Amino acid sequence: MKRLYYIVILLAGMTIGHIAKADEGMWMINLINEALEKNMQERGLELSANEIYNADAPGTSVSDAVVSMEFGCTGSIISDQGLLITNHHCAYGDIHALSTPEHNYLEEGFWAMNADEEINIKDKSVYFLKKVIDVTDEAKELMESYEAEGKFLGGRKLSYLMETRYGEQTGLEAWFASMWGGSKYYIALYEVYSDVRIVAAPPVSAAAFGGDVDNWEWPQHKCDFAMYRVYTAPDGSPAAYSPDNIPMKPAAKLKISLDGYQAGDFTMVIGYPGRTNRYSSSFEVAFDTDTKLPINNSIRGKQMEIIKKWMDADPEIRLKYADYFFSLSNVQELYSGQVACCKRFGVVEKKQAVEQELAAWIATSPERTKQWGDLLESLERNYEAIAPAERNASYYRETLIRGSRLSNIIRRAFNARNPDGTGKRMMKEYEAMDLRVEHDLMEYAIGTFIENIDPKYFTPWMKELMAKFTEDGACNTKALVDSLWSTSLFSTPEGIERMHRKEVSHEEITADPLGRFIMEVNITSFNNDKKAAENGVSTISLDKEFTHALYQMRLDKGEPQYPDANSTMRITYGTVGQLEPCDGMICDWKTTPAGILEKYNPSDYDFHLNDRQYLLYRSADWGRWGFGPDNSLVYVNFLTDNDITGGNSGSPVMNSKGELIGLAFDGNKESLTSDVWCEAGYNKCVCVDIRFILWTLDRYAGMTRIIEEIGL
Repeated sequence: MKRLYYIVILLAGMTIGHIAKADEGMWMINLINEALEKNMQERGLELSANEIYNADAPGTSVSDAVVSMEFGCTGSIISDQGLLITNHHCAYGDIHALSTPEHNYLEEGFWAMNADEEINIKDKSVYFLKKVIDVTDEAKELMESYEAEGKFLGGRKLSYLMETRYGEQTGLEAWFASMWGGSKYYIALYEVYSDVRIVAAPPVSAAAFGGDVDNWEWPQHKCDFAMYRVYTAPDGSPAAYSPDNIPMKPAAKLKISLDGYQAGDFTMVIGYPGRTNRYSSSFEVAFDTDTKLPINNSIRGKQMEIIKKWMDADPEIRLKYADYFFSLSNVQELYSGQVACCKRFGVVEKKQAVEQELAAWIATSPERTKQWGDLLESLERNYEAIAPAERNASYYRETLIRGSRLSNIIRRAFNARNPDGTGKRMMKEYEAMDLRVEHDLMEYAIGTFIENIDPKYFTPWMKELMAKFTEDGACNTKALVDSLWSTSLFSTPEGIERMHRKEVSHEEITADPLGRFIMEVNITSFNNDKKAAENGVSTISLDKEFTHALYQMRLDKGEPQYPDANSTMRITYGTVGQLEPCDGMICDWKTTPAGILEKYNPSDYDFHLNDRQYLLYRSADWGRWGFGPDNSLVYVNFLTDNDITGGNSGSPVMNSKGELIGLAFDGNKESLTSDVWCEAGYNKCVCVDIRFILWTLDRYAGMTRIIEEIGL
């Protein structure tokens, strides 16, 4: 697949026994209490909590080998020389940036056969967690001191003050995190390494076999991995890139297991899940599934059709747009699935049941009634009131703001108050585009904007312009866009070059007709209408109060709970097992290379193989990486019920001893309610088997130096 965004919620009223059954939960790594430790050990864990995370004792723990890759993906250290393994789709942007028509590493794979061929990735860093500190009392005291002085201390300033304080005290990178709507606060301290070099990545025909067709599906057959190496200064300290730097000597590494696994075996995942919204109300879920997401999904789906048409027609366009399409399609499929699954499983109704429980709990206390007595009614009123403004804002964001890549250049040029705004960065972005694709995207974006936005948001200039192209009461948007395009600086290489050479004044740029249409309307117009509809009570503040109230209710009832994901390190545990996606259907928990050959279609880009792959898969010679009679078997992907989401991509999947058996890389389409709700039995984590990764490194790529380095 691509980037992970699949998520699971802790069900209301869940007891310890329920957790042991379903394994939901992204538990904070620093809060593994005795009950959670016992649950994991009863399921099969052979480690203690202190062996997983212990920042205050000598030695290292399993979590010391797990890193955040700029809080977008997760990786793990697997050698004494700083070798890091993660998903290919986490490295996709880096591989794409290195690729050229002459050396297309996406199609060919990237293999550094010796250390000199490892390429530094500019501006890439990895974060090693050193410690997590509960700073709730300290943060609240700071807020109270500001309040006593008649000052307001907002979230951003609070974060800045706390991070500055702990950064100066420790010399480490400090990240401040609010949990449960401000009920608790934590500081995470990181050691950051910024010399990161790519080592290995298979071709997309292996790493992304099945492409968008198999995305969020099961069965899958992807060898979704890539390798980097972390370098340090000669003394071992973090340092910017230098040819004199040396491979990192890590404090900890994960041991790789070749022993395999079976259905029912314990699995553990540690990583950095990015964002969940599991404390959301029924009103927010209904608003998203009925108003906001259908607009986004429809527009992005059409954009994908436009781009794919050009990608299929021209290999150079495919290379230029691969990364952009990669991100666009993943999010579109995620949110389309979320809408469908929320309706399939009745998530709004199930959220309403939780709210009935919350209302009853609030009503039993005069203090709670005073604080939250009208909370649910206020939420319902606000979400109904803001729907018209948000509908218009969604169309605006999805068309004029992000409807084409060219619009990014236009916005940067319009907002620049000095020549740098139209300099090298603009040229780099322009060279990564094809103007034929951008014209079609722009035509669709402007047409969709005109057809769906309330006319009250059109400015006088826009109305006058549209009137020129109106026939029989309808605006001919194709003719309008062609006119704007034919007179724009942004639509020709010559115009872009003139801006780059600073031969065009800022006044000329802001008078450009195409640019002006994109920039004429501002998001402020929609935000002001939304604010007016809220009538003095912001929806964001009500959402925060709902989270706080739900947290307090579960705390009061003694129910175990974990905060929404927010890019802090979490642990989740589960088991290997099959999937039952719908009535009467059972799917096995593993796939093999035989499935690759079954799906193979040389005329379909998503299911093609190069000649070497095809012959090696046909030979079925798995050597030492196989198992069973004569080592004739190998698994490609397998399923667990670990609870993960975006940011967990590349997370190590470990056995009961904390040994690496695979990497998490995707979820199943039946789990796509999991941003806001977990439907028991449907959430699965799709993983790539470490043995298939090693076979690819060894037999396909011939990277024996890496096999030797990791001790195999």
